[in-house]
Amino acid sequence: MRSVKWTVGLIDHYLLEKADEEVRRLHAQGQRILCLWDGSVLEKAESAKLEGLCPVLSSKAKRRQRTKRGLVFNWPAPRPVRVMGMQWNAGLIVGMHGRPHLAVTRWWSTKGIFASKLRDMEEEGLRICVRKWGPLLVHVFDRGYASGAWLQVLATYRTRFVIRWVKHHLFLTTWGEEKKLWQIGQGKKYRAHQEIWDSSTGEKMACDLWWTALRHPQSHEPLFLVKARVKQGVMYLITNEPVHLEAQAWDVFFSYRRRWQIEISFRYAKCELALECPRLWSLEARLKLLGMVMLVYAFLLSLLDPRHHELVRALLRFKCHRTGKRCQQVQAPLYRLRWALSRLWDDYRPRFTWFLPPPDDPRTVCSLIRDIERFHKNWG
Repeated sequence: MRSVKWTVGLIDHYLLEKADEEVRRLHAQGQRILCLWDGSVLEKAESAKLEGLCPVLSSKAKRRQRTKRGLVFNWPAPRPVRVMGMQWNAGLIVGMHGRPHLAVTRWWSTKGIFASKLRDMEEEGLRICVRKWGPLLVHVFDRGYASGAWLQVLATYRTRFVIRWVKHHLFLTTWGEEKKLWQIGQGKKYRAHQEIWDSSTGEKMACDLWWTALRHPQSHEPLFLVKARVKQGVMYLITNEPVHLEAQAWDVFFSYRRRWQIEISFRYAKCELALECPRLWSLEARLKLLGMVMLVYAFLLSLLDPRHHELVRALLRFKCHRTGKRCQQVQAPLYRLRWALSRLWDDYRPRFTWFLPPPDDPRTVCSLIRDIERFHKNWG
């Protein structure tokens, strides 16, 4: 990790090329291709002297201060708790179904000689994807990107997007009247109804849609509002894709629902892959280690390909067996898969060859073949 012969850019390039293969595959199948964007933080609360650290909002402190019913009562904090850490932005390539693919990851700081600005880092990641794939992607954002300045950035790069907007922001109706977003369509009858599957409870829930055209005061690009009412509340989705038919409105709604995949990725990287635990003073070495962790995550995602279904099934049955119905029917058992691989390699440690054998040395080639056969035999 401390070698000066390579940088984390090699890992970033590799992940981008793997994402490009997925984009080509989805495009050949005629599927809708999404690029999910979001940001998070890496918390290093006890550190103060490491390179590249800056103050970040602690989601862990906020979670621990919540009131536990019947156990602990806490007064709401007067202001958010800040700790030392690093900022994290990421983008995932996904289709409407299937596993995600990691495309862009950036860790950065707002303090010191490595200081960067949030908007610059977000625009850098967007620029990479636009130059690589152009109009093939539909970029999906959460409410943190809901601003007129970000709409101008998206219009500059001519991207297709879906943004969940804040309800009290002002917009212009088709008649030129300025209203808050929640007031547009107030009292109107919903135009579409459908029962969708709730991923948290596993049950079906009702969903209603209403859509109309509008415009933002800081953008001249025509926009469309898709208002969705679900069990959790009302969502206001802004897009620049034309929404005139019911099928187009449902495409926008289900595109935003896929955005939860990036939240799952953040949670998995922090909890299972211990992304917040590296203790390296140098920022360059720490970025290399974080890039290696992302390679591990990409490897685990690659095992979810249907081609490896029998291998994964045998591995879970051998080293991480579960009898519960939910554990058996889950589509992406990433947690169990990592546990099973860890237990397997503890019992049967694989022997890796750190150099390429010369083609004119049959003894080395035969030794490599025996190692591969022994490895497959140990896998059962």
